[in-house]
Amino acid sequence: MRDMDLGLLRTFVSVVDAGGFTRGGERVHKTQSTVSQQIRRLEEQVGLSLLDRNSRTVLLTDDGERLLGYARRLLALNDEAHSVLSGRKAVEVVRLGVPEDYAVERLPRLLADFARQNRQLRLDVRCDLSVRLRADVEAGDLDLALVKQEPGHPGARAAWREPLCWIGPADHDLHREDPLPLVVFPQGCVYRNRAVHELERAGRPWRVAYSSPNHAGVRAAVAGGLGVSVLPRSALPPGARFLDEADGLPLLPETELALLVGTAMHGDGAALVARLLSESLPEPVWA
Repeated sequence: MRDMDLGLLRTFVSVVDAGGFTRGGERVHKTQSTVSQQIRRLEEQVGLSLLDRNSRTVLLTDDGERLLGYARRLLALNDEAHSVLSGRKAVEVVRLGVPEDYAVERLPRLLADFARQNRQLRLDVRCDLSVRLRADVEAGDLDLALVKQEPGHPGARAAWREPLCWIGPADHDLHREDPLPLVVFPQGCVYRNRAVHELERAGRPWRVAYSSPNHAGVRAAVAGGLGVSVLPRSALPPGARFLDEADGLPLLPETELALLVGTAMHGDGAALVARLLSESLPEPVWA
């Protein structure tokens, strides 16, 4: 394999982060056709297919996903070296992973003040399912992450209890259907695991009526009358209501929101972000 071209890697990362060739090109000031050619050149250099071109949206192949973490690190080192040699103070990049509901509902308010007060830091924030965020921290692709997990799971810096609730549409009694129609996240999500496990323990038949990888999709499906779901109490959408044991549904044990810190994390910036996240939450159950 020849040396990889950093310019091609930067285009590759831009396409992935922007979710498309056109928007990725705007970030690196290139046309869509030029971006497409550069991605093909990178694939020729590494001898692997990096993007699934049969999909309507930009999806990474397994090889593309493996390369992405290395590409980010190579570009970060390049930018740091350039800053040092040019005499400018290097900007510390902190790679943070958060669940979507936290990113949508809480994170923007925190980041606005944080960015103004810490000009020497740049946050690279990634929203995803907790199972993927955990894997990214363990692989060194993230410096730290907030994840949903079963209580007591080892390896977290701190953890906060998170009560869960059944929710269903306000104007439908779908919770009385047999089997129970469920609106869930993809497999591996702790909310989905909790719903299925407790229904199985209670001997209640169920079926997956709708699956969505994002928080907004699950909330909209419940409010629209497609099924019932499990979400944190703070996430009740308009047009939905809480359900409980009086409605024939089993009691849900709590989960945890945990702070994971990568072993490769370094610099004062990452520690500062970890403290920011910790202070934004109630008192942890353990730290």
